[in-house]
Amino acid sequence: MAIVKPFRGFRPPKEIVEKLACRPYDVLNSEEARKEAAGNPYSLLRVTKAEIDLPAGTDEHSQAVYDKVVENYKMFKDKGYLVKEDKEKFYIYAQTMDGRTQYGIVGCACVDDYLNGNIKKHELTRKDKEEDRMIHVRITNANVEPVFFAYPDNKEIDQIVDNIVKNQKPEYDFVADDGFGHHFWVINDDATNKRIAEIFKNDIPYLYVADGHHRTAAAALVGSEKRKNNPNHTGNEEYNYFMAVIFPDNQLKIIDYNRVVKDLNGHSKDEFIKMIAENFDVQEMGTDIFKPTKLHEFSMYLDGKWYKMTAKNGTYNDNDPIGVLDVTILSNLVLDKVMGIKDLRTDKRIDFVGGIRGLGELKRRVDSGEMAVAFALYPVSMKQLIDIADSGNIMPPKTTWFEPKLRSGLVIHELE
Repeated sequence: MAIVKPFRGFRPPKEIVEKLACRPYDVLNSEEARKEAAGNPYSLLRVTKAEIDLPAGTDEHSQAVYDKVVENYKMFKDKGYLVKEDKEKFYIYAQTMDGRTQYGIVGCACVDDYLNGNIKKHELTRKDKEEDRMIHVRITNANVEPVFFAYPDNKEIDQIVDNIVKNQKPEYDFVADDGFGHHFWVINDDATNKRIAEIFKNDIPYLYVADGHHRTAAAALVGSEKRKNNPNHTGNEEYNYFMAVIFPDNQLKIIDYNRVVKDLNGHSKDEFIKMIAENFDVQEMGTDIFKPTKLHEFSMYLDGKWYKMTAKNGTYNDNDPIGVLDVTILSNLVLDKVMGIKDLRTDKRIDFVGGIRGLGELKRRVDSGEMAVAFALYPVSMKQLIDIADSGNIMPPKTTWFEPKLRSGLVIHELE
């Protein structure tokens, strides 16, 4: 069963929360972060991407940046931008996008659950990215940004959340610049906090990493390091836990994650389409944007026109949780077989575009001449994600895109 516990968070005063809360470190580059935080001394980007307080062009992995992280994080606490709670608590963090709201429990997951597989993942992680986040956790001694988990929906947790949301004013309630709503409740009642922990321990068999595989691995590995380095380790230390926002699976929606490729691997347009037609029914759709409407249906943009590609029967296996995925079908039958792209993680000819940018972004990148062709996919379902995680399999790279992204800075968890 899953261990989830309340914690003594560090939170911003409500008067500055909108200015302090920011997007996650990995959804914007240094230049974008610099612009986003310009003129705003409260922005947590000064901790999560501290290179913005150093000269432009500073290597974000340099010691100077890590020193700035430590300096800025201490300053945020010294100036009262982040204030420690009086006791351990759970929180409710809700997000609203396109009229739909999802409600998560903010608490601390257990390092042991990650190490023993009770926290299930669906993506591989890269050691270099793990190490970068591990350094950030080590030097701040904190989980500054939460990870994004899912759990099998539970009626009693739903009732607890519903009761608090209906009867208690949110501590924070704002709409960010991107138009997404962020709502945050503090659970002060000891009995409620205790009951939430009991439900997870007794009734929730597994947690699932939805977004933030590298941050999850980094948090768990730093916790494991601290155990080994503490001769008086008891198992009750705060470093045995890391911060997560945990949403019921039936409230989450995955959006599409699309592909753009720089060239046609030496083929002419007609040759390229003919080769694709060996495994797909290809239909020209004209110049208006065409979006896939069901599984095994793809959209291709090439030379100013959109095409519908439908995978032919026999080209995929419905009984194989990986083989049935549209990302697998496209990777095997088009990217590999036709375009010669063998490794999605390392090939420089391919790039990935989150569906939040819209298919217009695919068209723009092809029309500009930067890319030769774009492919849009129907999004993976939460059921597919959970089936794959439960089977111990790993999804191909860049398969899932969750929106809205969690705002960093609503609460922070320290490891001591």
